[in-house]
Amino acid sequence: MRIISAADIAGLLTHSALVDALGEAFRTEISVPLRHHHRIPQADGSPEAMLLLMPAWTASAGRQFVGTKIVSVYPGNGARNLPAIYGSYILSSGETGAPLAVLDGTELTAWRTACASALAARSLARKDAVRHVMVGAGALAPHLIRAHAAVRPIRHVAVWNRSRERAAHLVEGLKGTLPGVTLTVASDLEGAVREADIVSCATIATNPVVSGDWLKPGAHLDLVGGYTPSMRETDDAAVQRASLFVDTRTGGLHEAGDIVDPIRRGVITEADVKADLFDLCRGKHPGRGADDEITLFKSVGTALEDLAAAMLVWRSLDR
Repeated sequence: MRIISAADIAGLLTHSALVDALGEAFRTEISVPLRHHHRIPQADGSPEAMLLLMPAWTASAGRQFVGTKIVSVYPGNGARNLPAIYGSYILSSGETGAPLAVLDGTELTAWRTACASALAARSLARKDAVRHVMVGAGALAPHLIRAHAAVRPIRHVAVWNRSRERAAHLVEGLKGTLPGVTLTVASDLEGAVREADIVSCATIATNPVVSGDWLKPGAHLDLVGGYTPSMRETDDAAVQRASLFVDTRTGGLHEAGDIVDPIRRGVITEADVKADLFDLCRGKHPGRGADDEITLFKSVGTALEDLAAAMLVWRSLDR
C-alpha cells in the first residue's frame, strides 16, 4: 500500500486534467451512498465540529475501485492558525478490496472541490469571462483561482477577505504562478463584485457575504463554502435573480443552506434548481442560455469527486 502525500498529489495533478476527469466521472456509473454526518460538540466553546464519512465505488466495466474519505471539519481552527478541514482518503481495489493507497484527503479535497466549480463554470460562466473575484483567502482559494483560470480566459483576480492581511498573503503567494493574470487585494467587496464575471465564495459564513443585487448581467456566482443548511454565503436576491445549479441534487437540496433555506421559506422552490453536474455533463441541460443570464452554482461536494480525483492520482503514478 502506498502513502501519497499532499506534495505528491500537487506534483501529479493539473487543474485542467482533473476538470476533465470529473466531467468523465459525472458521465460514468459510480455508486455514491449518502455520506455520514457526525456532529462533535466542542467543550471549549468553539464552533461545533463534524466528522464526515464519504464512500464511493465504480460500477461500470473495467478496472474497479472503492474509495472512502474520512474528514474532520473544525471551524474554530482558524483561531489556532490551523486548517478547518483535515482528511484521509483510502483507495482500494474494487475486485479484491485490498487497500492500494492512503492519500492526503485535505489536499485531495481542495483539488476536487475547486475543479468541480471549474467544471460547472465550463457550462455556466461566459466564455469571455476575464474578471474573477475570490471571496475568502483560505486553503481552497488558490485552487479556485487556478481552476477557473484553467477553463476561462481570466486576466484579473481580486481577492477579498475579512482579514486584509490574509488576502494580501494569498495574492503575494500567487504572484508569478499565473502568467498574464493581474492579482490584487479588494478593499471594497461590493465594488469588486459589481465588475466581476465570476465570483467565487469559499468561506464559513453563516450569514450572506455577497448580495445578489451586486451581480452584473452575465455574472456567474460560485458558492463553495457553506456545507450545512444553516450556512449562507449569499442572500435571497441572488437565488431569485440567478439560474440555479448544484453539484448534486441529493446534496444541494438537503445540505446547502443557500438553496435549502430559501426553499424552506418559500422564496424559491425545488423546481427552480435547473440542473446538477450529472445533467450538465451528460448533455441533459445546455447550461448558460444567454450572455446576460446570471448563473449560480452551489457546491457541497460528493464522494464521486473524491473517487475520480484519487483514481486520477493513482493512474498518474504509473506514467
